[in-house]
Amino acid sequence: MDNRQRIIEEAAHMFRTYGIRGVTMDMLANQMGISKRTIYEVFRDKDELLSGVLKWMTFKQREMMGKTLNESENVIEAIFNIMNIMMKHFQNMSPAFLMDMKRLHQDVMKKLDDVDALPYIRNNEMIIERGIKEGVFRKDIDVKIINKCMLEVAKMSNDKEIFPPDDYMSKDVVRNVYINYLRGICTQKGLDLINHYEKKR
Repeated sequence: MDNRQRIIEEAAHMFRTYGIRGVTMDMLANQMGISKRTIYEVFRDKDELLSGVLKWMTFKQREMMGKTLNESENVIEAIFNIMNIMMKHFQNMSPAFLMDMKRLHQDVMKKLDDVDALPYIRNNEMIIERGIKEGVFRKDIDVKIINKCMLEVAKMSNDKEIFPPDDYMSKDVVRNVYINYLRGICTQKGLDLINHYEKKR
């Protein structure tokens, strides 16, 4: 593993644990046992490092989603499995990381959006198209519009400012927001599968 990848993976771990503001380049260098100069030889500044971290995280997410889709019997099972993985992911993430991203680093996120560097957007389209082929999603829906809606609904479900953890349980938010949205685009077959996997949960 080269220096760039080592720095990205350690920074990702520290950002998720302490938040972005809570991690300095000095802290990262000390944690890795390297000089700060070594980090700056690879990354111009903290924003460039954060951009690298987010691209790596979304790449890992794309890998996870692809693997889960391939191993699931149907698209509804895949969605439930992905939701379980993502809920664990967010539970292990410091709220400070999400707040810092929302308040301080929107410019970094916009750059990622501009270059289509968020692979899970494309994966959502794959999920919707597969669902239509399997007869669990309605044929009359617009894949691109539903893709954007599903992404925003998923983001809202995990927004700790809208649904503070002290007041709302993640599983209740997901069930009432995301699952109910899914029901709206489902056929009867899809609804039956949702009911089946909800009982299993």
